[in-house]
This record gives sequence, C-alpha cells and structure tokens, in this order.
Amino acid sequence: MDLFSRSWAALRTAVGELCEQDWERPSGCAGWLVRDLVCHLIIDAQDVLITLVTPAETEPTVDSVTYWNLVEPPTGEDPLDALIPRLAAAYGDPRWLKFHFDDVGSAAGRAAELADPGVRVSTRGEVLTVGDYLSAYVLEWTLHHLDLIAHLPSAAEPPAETLVAARASLEKIAGAPFPASFSDKDALLVGTGRRAPTDAEKAALGEPAAKFPLVLG
Repeated sequence: MDLFSRSWAALRTAVGELCEQDWERPSGCAGWLVRDLVCHLIIDAQDVLITLVTPAETEPTVDSVTYWNLVEPPTGEDPLDALIPRLAAAYGDPRWLKFHFDDVGSAAGRAAELADPGVRVSTRGEVLTVGDYLSAYVLEWTLHHLDLIAHLPSAAEPPAETLVAARASLEKIAGAPFPASFSDKDALLVGTGRRAPTDAEKAALGEPAAKFPLVLG
C-alpha cells in the first residue's frame, strides 16, 4: 500500500512538473507522445477507482504477479491504443489534460489510502485482494514513470524503493532474476523491451535472455 502511494505520488509530481514543450516530446511508449501517455494514465487512474469499488465474494484467482498477462508487442492496431492519441489531442491545451489527470489521480490516490488491503475486488474478470491489486500497480506506475521521462533528462526518476519493488515483481513474472550487474532501472527497461540490451548485458543474462522482452498486459 505504501509503495503504491509513493510510486503514484512520484509519477503525479513528474507530470505536474512538465513544461509546455515537454507534452509534445516522445515518451518511452512506442508511438506515444508524453501527452498520450498522460491520457493513458488518466484511464489507469479511473480503472483503480472502478476496481476499488467493485467488491468480490469469491476466492482470489490471481495475485500481484499473476495479475499480469504476457502479450504480444503493440502494433498500433489495437483500437484502444489508437484511441489514446486522438483523445489526448482533443484536450487541446495541455493544461486541461494536466488538470484532468491531477483531478482523477488525486482521487485514485486517496481511494487507495482508504482501502482495506484484505478486501477482495474484481477486475478484468479476475478476483484479487486490494493489497495485491495495488502492489501490481507499483510495477505499472514505475514503468510509466520511466516512460514519461525517457526523453526528459532533467526529470526526477522513480523512487529507489519502487524501482526495487518493480524489479522484484518483473523477476517473479520472468521466473528468473536479473544479473546483479543490472541496475534496477536497466532491468526494467531491458526486461520489458523499452531498451535493447547491450552485448555485455546479453552475455550477462545468458540463457534467460531468450525470455525477454516481457510485454505486460
């Protein structure tokens, strides 16, 4: 719960510090500008709000790791992926996009802080505890924080503790640890295909290199 709040607060702060020119820069999500990514984050925040008020009575079917599915890399043909840039552009002035993000994002953060971690909720046809659901989103927020600042060298990076937690989650999903020589940031970027591994990194990964990249959905 604490890591969710820290990762989300850091991401919201990073969005709040964007200057006018930053919104048109590319993000770490292929084909999306920074403004497109922030629009996606609004939808993510809405999903958090919806899930936290969708109780379930049955036993959990997934946890914070098995919540994630491995999917094919995006091609740009998915209707939702194609909708995001159009929706982001419809805001016009980025300040309206920032206002909406801050409004919904604040609500999602408050809802998470008030939620009982032991309560079971339903989302995407699965059941899991609130604690596991919010833990899964630490990985989401951390990766998207890295996406947001991919071409903003002066921007603050995600908190160290959330990078550590996100790396641990990705290693569990992969079923193998990253070499100790990988920083937490590099493990996340290489592991999810956001950056191609160097020859030295491929050698360090060894046989498990064939498992990557992991595209999460």
